[in-house]
Amino acid sequence: MRGPDPDATTAVTVAVRVRPGASRTRVGGRYDGPLGPALVISVNAPPVDGRATEAARRALADALRVRPAAVTLRSGAASRDKLFLVRPATPAGTPTMSERIDRLRDGTPG
Repeated sequence: MRGPDPDATTAVTVAVRVRPGASRTRVGGRYDGPLGPALVISVNAPPVDGRATEAARRALADALRVRPAAVTLRSGAASRDKLFLVRPATPAGTPTMSERIDRLRDGTPG
């Protein structure tokens, strides 16, 4: 019998590089920045009054298939390099949160 998946109950910190002003919202790709390997999130929101950060938070939640409330900004409110905290709710039989993040960052399907 398998024990509980630690990813299902543990919050995961995700390094993100936000690219505001894009023609469309897209989550995927890798950026080697000051926070280490980061997931790239392009959003069409402008970098004004936290709009790009909020759009990135919602896009990350959508890409990881979690509720937007499960994703919170940990640091980087005024920077393109951000850390988000994700509290996953991973149903049995689905990829773990870490696996989903790796797939998005590395551009592999899944």
